[in-house]
Amino acid sequence: MYNKNNEKKYREILELLVEEGLVKSSQAKTILNKANKENKTLSRYLIEKDVDNEEKLTKIKAKYYKLPYYNLLEEEVPDTILKFLPEEVSKTYKIICFDRVKNVLKMGLVEPNLKAMEAVTFLISGEKLQVEYYLISETSFKKVFKQYQKIEEEISSALELRAREDGEELVEVNEEAENLSKEDINSAPVSRIVSVIIRHAVEARASDIHIEPFAKQSRVRYRIDGILHTSLSLPKNVHNAIVSRIKVLAKLKLDETRIPQDGRIRLVVNNREVDFRISTLPLIGSEKVVMRILDTAKGAPELEELGFNNLALRRIRNGLKKTGGIFLVTGPTGSGKTTTLYSALTILNQEGVNISTLEDPIEYEIKGVNQSQVRPKVGFSFASGLRSLLRQDPDIIMVGEIRDEETAELSIHASLTGHLVLSSLHTNNALGAIFRLIDMKIEHFLLSSTLKTVIAQRLTRRLCVHCKKPLELTKEAREEVKSELDRAPFNVLKEEFDGLDSVDDIIEKHEIYKAVGCSYCDETGYSDRIAISEVIDINDDLKSAINNEEEINIDVVKEYQDFISIKQDGMIKVLKGVTTLEEVLRVIED
Repeated sequence: MYNKNNEKKYREILELLVEEGLVKSSQAKTILNKANKENKTLSRYLIEKDVDNEEKLTKIKAKYYKLPYYNLLEEEVPDTILKFLPEEVSKTYKIICFDRVKNVLKMGLVEPNLKAMEAVTFLISGEKLQVEYYLISETSFKKVFKQYQKIEEEISSALELRAREDGEELVEVNEEAENLSKEDINSAPVSRIVSVIIRHAVEARASDIHIEPFAKQSRVRYRIDGILHTSLSLPKNVHNAIVSRIKVLAKLKLDETRIPQDGRIRLVVNNREVDFRISTLPLIGSEKVVMRILDTAKGAPELEELGFNNLALRRIRNGLKKTGGIFLVTGPTGSGKTTTLYSALTILNQEGVNISTLEDPIEYEIKGVNQSQVRPKVGFSFASGLRSLLRQDPDIIMVGEIRDEETAELSIHASLTGHLVLSSLHTNNALGAIFRLIDMKIEHFLLSSTLKTVIAQRLTRRLCVHCKKPLELTKEAREEVKSELDRAPFNVLKEEFDGLDSVDDIIEKHEIYKAVGCSYCDETGYSDRIAISEVIDINDDLKSAINNEEEINIDVVKEYQDFISIKQDGMIKVLKGVTTLEEVLRVIED
């Protein structure tokens, strides 16, 4: 965490970053203040905000500490060398033994640490060994540290222990979950299997864990950057014990396997609190479990980090300056709507305003905002909660989702009485929000008076900067990119591409990349995600068209304002080398 005692050190490291041209001198003070405000170390802040490449930053820190720098991302450390340091010592002090040349041990440190060095000195006492210390990045450390904790090995050892306890080669668990004994559910091996599955999911940045029963096995899959990846397969006969263990943690009914159940767990994973939303679903003979991972401590990103283009950013910021009306974010499930709403709330979160939210679930905790979790089972729905919120003297209200006519009507009336209402809606594009609200029986004159800004978005995977490679486009693909950009307003394209003179010029002077795969991105070719979006400002012309019940389509919108569609925004990001053409087409087709 940020420490005032470290301020001098941080300033000196920032000066080195400025000297190397990795940070602008005008940014340095702002970076220091924001790291302080968010109570983060300088390294953590810089990496999270993508101000700098982590390996470049580590090189600068190594220069500051007068230590040699080492990159372990492309290296496999032999187990015999790695395990010179006990796992607990490595984890506690973030230190790795990565090489030995004759009687010289090479140790990698994430941060210079006197206690770590003392621990190493104690371990080599009595042996004729010398130690060389290197500075390594946190990603290098995590990558090598995983060798201590390979998921298959951890699960296998837990299964072997369970088998030895039962005196059998494989664990026998009754097909009916209600017949499981308390000892089955809470036994050390089953608890460990569940803990390992959860921990590895959090470390892999997964958003969901799927535990699925099949005829002969139980499959565990993680959703990472929107794509499901199979992590491991378990013997079918431990599936029900694992499901029951998760039910115990979530305080769900163990003897109810005929209907779906929902619950929540808050666990400490790698020294931080993480929330999990649990959903069970009865299948043939067994139940499937999906665990949604909500890392509430992570904090909401800033709008610029989400990937909005310059036109979209201006419209969003103008929409958030309004003192009343409805600000909508639309898109399918998993398109980042809630994260965009949180980023908007972070901008609006000032001392002089009262912000209240209704959410399901609460994904980020924002200091200074009154956040409330809806619970439909006890009658606390979005609609009933919105009625209560209006008696709490709010200036700004965030409703997680407009799901029904009652919530839509209450949101409209709240915005008419001087409240700014932020919410989300399931539609495929920005214009669809207007038709969806009309379908929800909202009168045209009310809609034209209240609707201010509509965002539609999707999430595409971001190319890994370490392994992406230039790609020669086929004639058909080039024509598709050109045809999309030809339909976009050229003044907007000039702003995005530094004033180039034509679409052909833009395409010729920007390389398109393909995903490759490396140790940084777990061989996927992608790391993290970025939004592609379209934003409509409901200006006076559109208000008049809605109020007069005129037919509204994209051509009408383009008459009244510049418009960049989701697909066009995707093409812009392809040409900027942020994502791939395949990714953009995949999410738009979805």
